[in-house]
Amino acid sequence: MSSLALNVSDTLVLARRNLMRIPRQPDLLIAYTIQPVMFVLLFVYVFGGAIDSGPFDYVDFLMPGIIVQSIAFGGFVTALGLSEDVQKGLIDRFRSLPMSRAAVLSGRTISDILLNCLSLVVLFAVGFLAGFGFIDATVGEVLLGIVLLLAMGYAFSWIFALVGLFSSTPETANSIGFTLIFPLTFASSVFVPAESMPDGLQQFAEANPFTTFADAIRSLWIGTPANTDVWMSFIWVAVLIVVFAPLATARYKKVAAK
Repeated sequence: MSSLALNVSDTLVLARRNLMRIPRQPDLLIAYTIQPVMFVLLFVYVFGGAIDSGPFDYVDFLMPGIIVQSIAFGGFVTALGLSEDVQKGLIDRFRSLPMSRAAVLSGRTISDILLNCLSLVVLFAVGFLAGFGFIDATVGEVLLGIVLLLAMGYAFSWIFALVGLFSSTPETANSIGFTLIFPLTFASSVFVPAESMPDGLQQFAEANPFTTFADAIRSLWIGTPANTDVWMSFIWVAVLIVVFAPLATARYKKVAAK
C-alpha cells in the first residue's frame, strides 16, 4: 500500500474512533448542542431587546455570529481528546504501531468537521424556531456560508490541537482554550455591531478575525454589505491552517518522541 493510501486509511480509522467515543461520552456533545442553544436563547430573549441591531431583527443579526462562535469552539473536543491521549499514554501506543504518524492529528481534525455539521443542524433548528431566516439569500450563498463555516472550524481545530498537545491535563487544555478564544468573540461583532463600541475597542473589533467571519456570514445570509469580508475570511482560514497545522504537527512529533 502506498504511503498516501496508508495515510488516508489510518486517518479515516482514527476519525471513526474519535466519533465512536461520542455515544460513550455524551457529555462531549455539550459544546455542539446544549451550549450554543443556551447562547441563542439567552441573547435573543434576555439581551436582544436592549441591543440595537440596525435595520435587522436582532435574531437575524445574532445567528450568524453565534454560529461562528459555536463552530470555532467545536475544536475544544480536539484539545481535550489529544490532552487525554497524551496523559494516558495512548500516543506512545500509536507510535509503536505500523501506522501513519500524520493520521493522529488529521483524524482528529476531520472528525471535528462531522461534529460541526451536527452543530450546524442544531443551531439552524433553534435559530429557525427563534425567528431567524435567510433574507433574500440564494441557495449558492447559503451553501457558500456553510462551506466557509466548516473551513473555519477546521482551521480552529488545528489551533486547539496545538493547545491540547501543550497542555498537561484536559482541564488545563479547556482553561487555556477558553481564556484565549472566548474574549475574542466578545470583542467582535459576533453579538453587537462593532460601531456601537467605544473608540479603541471598536478598532480592535474591526481587526478581529471573528468580526470578519461573522460579517461575512451576515453578508451571505441576510444581505449586509459584503465589503471584503467573504474573501478575507477564506484568507484568514488559509493563514490559520498554514500557521497552526505545522506548529501542531511539530509539537506532536516532540510529544511522540518522548
